[in-house]
Formats: sequence, C-alpha cells, structure tokens
Amino acid sequence: MGRPKKFSRDGVLEKTIPVFWEHGFADTSLQDLELATGVNKSGLYAEFASKEDLFLASLRHYLEHREGGELLSATTLGWHNVEAFLRLCMSGSHGRKGCFAVNSIREFAVLPAEAQVIVSESRAKIRRFLIRNIEAEKPATDAGAIADLVTVFFTGICTEQNLKGSKESFSRKVDNFMLAIQAL
Repeated sequence: MGRPKKFSRDGVLEKTIPVFWEHGFADTSLQDLELATGVNKSGLYAEFASKEDLFLASLRHYLEHREGGELLSATTLGWHNVEAFLRLCMSGSHGRKGCFAVNSIREFAVLPAEAQVIVSESRAKIRRFLIRNIEAEKPATDAGAIADLVTVFFTGICTEQNLKGSKESFSRKVDNFMLAIQAL
C-alpha cells in the first residue's frame, strides 16, 4: 500500500492556477509546478496523469470557482450585474489581472483539444447568464447580440490587462462600453 498523500487536490489546483496564468501552459515547467505546490513530480503524477491533465484540471477548477457566474445570477437581474462582471477582470483573481480562461485561448494550438471545449462551454454558460440580465432591461436590440458584444469586450479588456495601463483607463472603457450597450 502506498503512502498517503500529504496534499489536497484543490490545494494543488489553487497553487498551479497562478503559475499557468503567469507563464502560460507552454512556458510552465514541471519544476515551476513542483516549486509552487510543494509537491514533487511523483506526487503530481500520482494525482494528475500529465502536465496537460493538471492544466485542464486547473482550468476547470478556475471556471468552477470564479465569481462571474455568481455575479450574473444575482437575484436582481440587470445592467449592474453585467457591469460587475466586466469589472471582474480588473480586480483580478489569484493575484493576477484579467482572466485565466481568456489567457488560455491564445495557447489553444498547443493545448489538448479538451481545453477549447472547457472554455467554449464556460463562455456559452456566461452568455446565457448575460442574456437573462440584458433581457431584464428590455433593450430595443436583441439580447443575444448584446451578449455577444459583452463577451467580446470582456475578452478584449481581459487581454488588455496584460498591458501596462492605468486602472482608470480600464475603468473608463467599461463605463463607456456600458453607456453604449445600454443605448442599444
């Protein structure tokens, strides 16, 4: 019988997300993951089949625990939830700005195909939440079309978080975007 593991799966995932977020999948080494988690290679491979498996588990864990779905499913639906969702990428998570899932999109070519499925399903779920919030405001324009604009803007503003810009600049962009979509 093997030795009992001295770490929790969720604990490892919480520690690997910032590493993958900062360096990306391709530039994250197993040594980086060992250092971040305090778990040696054999321990990581006992829990996760490969680096790819660990990345996918990290991505799933991030998407299951991020605040976006909670913000958009608040009891009172409306523009305020959409705005709070957009501002989420500015506040950061796991000590990082932007969105881990958005950052992972740029590496789809080197990631297992399952990563694209995970991100696509998450974005579809967020889109459904956005539509419900937008429909509550009874816009003149199709709620699905506005939700598509919101998701594209969210992806862009999250990507811009990697640039050295002022927080006020990002806040102003969200303010202007909210004014524009509320007029639709």
